[in-house]
This record gives sequence, C-alpha cells and structure tokens, in this order.
Amino acid sequence: MSMTAAQINQNNGLALPAFDARTLVTLLVSGAFAILAFDLFGQTISPLFKDIIPTLGAKLAPVALANQSLGAITGLGAKFISQNGIGHGLHLLTGLLAYPIGYMFIARPISQKIAPIVPWWAVGIAYGVVLWVFALYVMAHLVAGNPAFLGWSGITWVALWGHIVFGLVVAGFTWWRHER
Repeated sequence: MSMTAAQINQNNGLALPAFDARTLVTLLVSGAFAILAFDLFGQTISPLFKDIIPTLGAKLAPVALANQSLGAITGLGAKFISQNGIGHGLHLLTGLLAYPIGYMFIARPISQKIAPIVPWWAVGIAYGVVLWVFALYVMAHLVAGNPAFLGWSGITWVALWGHIVFGLVVAGFTWWRHER
C-alpha cells in the first residue's frame, strides 16, 4: 500500500514540500541561481582579492574535483571524463538538482522539526557548511584521494564561502517561494 505525501508527513512529523510543479520550479530555479552565485564567487570574485586577502584569492575548480571523483569511482580516468564534459555535467546536475533537493527535503524539514525558530538564512548557512564538508572531505579526500579539506589551503576557505553562498541562495529562494 503506498502512502501519500501528506500521510508520510503526518507519520514522521516532517513538513516536506509537496512534490509538484511549484516545487520542481523552485528546485531548478534555486539551483540555477545558486550554482551561478557559487561559480561567480569562486571563479571570478574570489581571485580579485588575492592581493588583499590571501585566503580569498584562490580560484575554485569544482569541475576538476568532479572529474577526479568520477575518475576514482568509475576508473575511467580524469582525462577521459574531462574531455567528454562529464565533470561539467556532474557539477551542473549536483547544483541544479541534488543540493537543492537536499535542502528542501532534508535540511529545512529537519530544522523546522528540531528548531522551528531558526530562520531560513541560518539554515542556509548551516547547509552550506554541510555541503562544504561533503565536497572537501567526502568527495575530495575519501573519494578522490586528495588531502582532507584540500590541505587547508586558500581554496579550502574560498570553497567554504562559496558553499555558504550556495546554501543561502537556495534557502532564500525556497523561503521566498514557499514560506514567506
């Protein structure tokens, strides 16, 4: 017997959004704006600060990390993956769908259940930090074999701020569409 979303919500107490056209649009648009903000910050704005704030001078390379991770998982090799644009596809798919789904269906409902007074922007910041840990510890270190948090170099801190920006954009757009 299958359960409706409302029945599931009643059983676990989580306020999950309905999976409908409105939610799908929110996922895609928030993801598009968030990945644009992440890439703009990490690849354009951050390098402008290299002479002023050294920890914000690094340039993010999320596609290179995606290539490395996919190469480690599939055994195809980062060069093959890079030449065929697979890393770009993974970066876009993750930013457009996977991370916004994680926010809308996991992070925000859990925060609303555990601490409903926490505002959307605080949840967005926390979610960005969780994404940063996932990217720089799980994917970069455990999967791709790089030093944990990429050796705590300048790129580590740019990635932290970039993921926080990402989390804030997804959280803000979701709040605007569904909670205000």
